[in-house]
Amino acid sequence: MAIYNLAFHARLDNYAVLQPFVQTDIQSQDTVTLTGVVDPPNGSYLVLSSEPYEFIGVSDEGDFLFDYDIVRENQFIVSSTGTDFQRTVATGTVTVGATLCTWIVAQDVLDWLGVLPASANDLTFVTACTGAANALAYRRRKSAGYTDSLATVPGADVHLGTVMFAGNLYRNRGSAGGESFMSYESMQAGGSPLAMGEILRLWGCNRAQVA
Repeated sequence: MAIYNLAFHARLDNYAVLQPFVQTDIQSQDTVTLTGVVDPPNGSYLVLSSEPYEFIGVSDEGDFLFDYDIVRENQFIVSSTGTDFQRTVATGTVTVGATLCTWIVAQDVLDWLGVLPASANDLTFVTACTGAANALAYRRRKSAGYTDSLATVPGADVHLGTVMFAGNLYRNRGSAGGESFMSYESMQAGGSPLAMGEILRLWGCNRAQVA
């Protein structure tokens, strides 16, 4: 978990805007916990936006509106019913509950491989491959500009791509020369040269962002 001290807060149109002192990894759809904050009340909240601009309300269609001439670094927005109040000094902390991506689990990988682990060590390695695939998938999508939740996979395509990557990591352990089952470049001779390219396409990476 990561804990950050809050610097400022405000409420407008039943949404609270909170701003930590320092840069954080808080993104839309993350779950955060507020502690020692007078308003909004302490508790867990779903982050609805992390736009770094002055929040000026909600449109008739329900869209967030921002003043793009005023930058508010590090801020995030959560739902909070109550009386509006202007930006003022805040007390308390915000905790980002999840620090690991959990889009897939080991059983997903075993189902895709179609095999049972031969030993406890094999199962441990499948679990390690699962964790590595989750971390890389999240990191690659983040670097491509996506704002994903660590706990909820963005879609069936991303789920399959992450399972494929974990399964190929497991298979690659026993392959001759290390690349008999897959290539870690999207176009490389040997084994399955398009494997990584297919995974990147499922992740929505190496192309224009559309979601």
